[in-house]
Amino acid sequence: MSEATMPAQALLILEDGRTFRGTSYGAVGTALGEAVFTTGMTGYQETLTDPSYARQLIVQTAPHIGNTGVNAADNESAKIWAAGYVVRDAARRPSNWRSEGTLDDELSGQGIVGIQGVDTRAITRHLRERGAMKAGIFSGADALRPEAELLAEVNAQPSMEGLQLAEAVSATEAYVVEPADHGWDGEAKFAIAAIDLGIKGMTPQRFAERGVRVHVLPATSTLADVQAVNPDGVFLSNGPGDPATADAQVALLREVLDAGLPFFGICFGNQILGRALGFGTYKLRYGHRGINQPVMDRATGKVEITSQNHGFAVDAPKDGAVTAPEERFGRVEVSHVSLNDDVVEGLACLDIPAFSVQYHPEAAAGPHDSAYLFDRFIDLMASTAAATQTEEKN
Repeated sequence: MSEATMPAQALLILEDGRTFRGTSYGAVGTALGEAVFTTGMTGYQETLTDPSYARQLIVQTAPHIGNTGVNAADNESAKIWAAGYVVRDAARRPSNWRSEGTLDDELSGQGIVGIQGVDTRAITRHLRERGAMKAGIFSGADALRPEAELLAEVNAQPSMEGLQLAEAVSATEAYVVEPADHGWDGEAKFAIAAIDLGIKGMTPQRFAERGVRVHVLPATSTLADVQAVNPDGVFLSNGPGDPATADAQVALLREVLDAGLPFFGICFGNQILGRALGFGTYKLRYGHRGINQPVMDRATGKVEITSQNHGFAVDAPKDGAVTAPEERFGRVEVSHVSLNDDVVEGLACLDIPAFSVQYHPEAAAGPHDSAYLFDRFIDLMASTAAATQTEEKN
């Protein structure tokens, strides 16, 4: 390797002053964000292009990253949303028949600053003990600046708590995902309005594969925008930021629930349902990120291995059905819980057609234990439509 292609010096600085030295990976410069770790051993491309990782520096716990390269088909959105990337052993070259380029080149091409050659196990243990925290990656000339100056820059950035980010990652214009484009043979069975708070590309695809036409709407959409597409149901997607800032989306969901439209939410959508029902949300110490998170379905007793990416959670009672603080929505129960730390992983409304989960049933890169939830929503729309027709006849 020539000097011209040798990686530059780089360092990762956490807000408490802990420093890790390595070499550059991807673009050279400065990246600021919240340092978080993800435990998946595969799916790094889907992780990087997941809008929920906006403003975050991703630490990969799997040591060897980049060995399958990158390709256009596996992107979850049009760009890399992660603020920066931290790996231990970056692959020198990809080895996979689907590869269309190297991860290093993709990071460089999109201006994503990363660091390689650091002890990601030590970083992960530190974040588990101290919690997710502000951090910065500095490489090249930026890495040569005084560490006290770099630490001050790290700590001057805003905290993830209180950040409103969904509007920044959402689509600016509505678009439609048709069932016929994803292998469905025949007329669409249902149509849904999907509010894009940072939606992953695989989510509307999973609906479309089941015969559902998906109208993807911007995060700023109103009830009039939703009703304009004449949906059979409404979906709220995953997304980044603090759910405590999503007042507009909470207000919209309350209008949707008042209108009697069936509702399904994933991740950020689960937190917004929690708020719409009157519960609070809070920031987790280090969050759940990875494709190996165990969740218990309390109704069946079955354990699902799930894909997750969230740093906030719903604060709801787990001791059975309760009347929602917003009493007009009736009874609600916690339907799923994390088996790692007992965090709320799902909500089920008992008197209105609405439910949500904190994890990702679309799970590009797997696992697929939770794919049944898309079918559950279709069944909910079907039963709601049937009940409405019966009422109209009577």
